[in-house]
Amino acid sequence: MNQTPARLRVAPSPTGDPHVGTAYMSLFNKAYAQATGGSFVLRIEDTDRARYVADSEQQIFDTLAWLGLPWDEGPDVGGPYAPYRQSERLDTYRPFVEQLIESGHAYYCWCSPERLAELRAEQQASKASVTGYDRLCHGLTRDERAELPGFSPTPVVRMLIPDDAPLTFTDVIRGQVSAPRPDDQVILKADGFPTYHLAVVVDDHLMGITHVVRGEEWISSTPKHILLYEFLGLTPPAFAHMPLLRNTDKSKISKRKNPAARLMWFREQGYLPEALRNFLQLLAYPPVGESEVATFDVFVAGFDWAKVNTVGPIFDLKKLDWLNGEYIRALSPDELADRIIAHLAFTGEWVDPDPAKVELLRRATPLIHERLGVLSEAVGKLEFLFTPDADLVVADDARAQLGDDAAAVLDAAIDALQGVQPFDTPSIEAALRASLIEGLGLKPRFAFGPVRVGITGSRVSPPLFESIELLGRESSLTRLRALRSSLGGLDPLDQQGSL
Repeated sequence: MNQTPARLRVAPSPTGDPHVGTAYMSLFNKAYAQATGGSFVLRIEDTDRARYVADSEQQIFDTLAWLGLPWDEGPDVGGPYAPYRQSERLDTYRPFVEQLIESGHAYYCWCSPERLAELRAEQQASKASVTGYDRLCHGLTRDERAELPGFSPTPVVRMLIPDDAPLTFTDVIRGQVSAPRPDDQVILKADGFPTYHLAVVVDDHLMGITHVVRGEEWISSTPKHILLYEFLGLTPPAFAHMPLLRNTDKSKISKRKNPAARLMWFREQGYLPEALRNFLQLLAYPPVGESEVATFDVFVAGFDWAKVNTVGPIFDLKKLDWLNGEYIRALSPDELADRIIAHLAFTGEWVDPDPAKVELLRRATPLIHERLGVLSEAVGKLEFLFTPDADLVVADDARAQLGDDAAAVLDAAIDALQGVQPFDTPSIEAALRASLIEGLGLKPRFAFGPVRVGITGSRVSPPLFESIELLGRESSLTRLRALRSSLGGLDPLDQQGSL
């Protein structure tokens, strides 16, 4: 691998919740930068003011930081090429626009939006082989153009695409790539903001970017970017176009159709950042070793662009779920409890919780350690512990599975638990097995099912005996008596001697 320090960047637009593709591109950009001892730059491309969302930039910072993909330079940390927001660099672009106009590689266009819309409609209706702008304004002065229909007093600037524009380029991942011929692309909008095409070329040049790594949807734009480098007398960077992420139906993953396209969604659901990072490593890239579980540092150590598969990877959440489970089980119970508490704080479910509540969660975490898929499941699995006895609701499916002997089982369990000393898991298990299995002659499934329903309100729960210990004798007996009472018959306190 070339060990010359590389400079790479990710340049998201703050137009809403960050797309998971931002993380995907960030990971590969950072990997190569780190592998070569180079720099990873975060730049905010906020020139699309119509789609700008005020809090989106902070979400970009927060999600990438949470994912463990820090940047060396950026709007929040500064750097030698500041500012790193395009909206703060408007004066930077104007000289380059003027240079292009003076050299004949760009021109003013006064066509109104209405005229352009009519032009597009006509081209579509006629199924014209050549589409795009018809160069009506090229070579005209403002006054000359004003005499023609569809005039707008505030012009844009378009680059002039030569007839012999090269349409092939060498891609780091794909080799020789061909792209369609572009039309005369707008490079400066009427509001004075540059378009992506000009800004990205100027910024990448001025910031010393050596490799532009982006999605394959930008392949069609690359020839015009290379032309701009040529027109401005600049050396272009190397280009690498990653395959697009796809849904299981092979369609492009989008925030409109798939909630998992939102990077924030993974944090909301309670995925571990290291698991998501590992998952992204496996998209379009083979496992580093024999195991698919690998840290980012291991991924970086063997990074090679030649290993990238150009076929769009399937975004399979089942694989992510499996990885997340692996990473959860690798945590200690205390570490997992910390993650759960932090997640509850992030979602707002627990705001300044009572210390006793936090301690109960820590004690209960080992019960769900092996059964937890994502952090958001933790409270649901342990909800019975934090529910007041009087508010516990027995689920309909749990009540329905109670057999005819449920009342007798509950009576025996109540009697057994009253005398357990000490009230710990081994003693609780021994007492209930003696009373229900040996005493009533029941199989464990039928012996403990009604007790589980009474304690948790559910058919499925964390380990029963440990749950009873955590709940405590008083609450356990209160709940079992409430379920027994709902079944009718004698009061369980009066039943103790009849069994």
